[in-house]
Amino acid sequence: MAQTVTELRNEIRVAVGRFEREESAPFTKEDLAAICDAVGYEIDTSGRLPPKAEMRAGILWKVGVLEDDNPEEVSSSFRKDELEAIETAVQ
Repeated sequence: MAQTVTELRNEIRVAVGRFEREESAPFTKEDLAAICDAVGYEIDTSGRLPPKAEMRAGILWKVGVLEDDNPEEVSSSFRKDELEAIETAVQ
């Protein structure tokens, strides 16, 4: 049976050391920072975290979905196929 978007998000959260959510919820900046670390996308964590779009673009670039880490090329949340690629990368 195919996984739902919520199930994929939770599997990714657990794989990067974050907590599952009972309800469907988009990734927080902290979730995205943990995913960046897991896929090897370097971000500056000494101050404020970068914008979500920047982190989403970097993650998708590192897992091979995008050709570069341009934030203008990403939507406001991950699509299911993108989540599947991220889940594969962090497992």
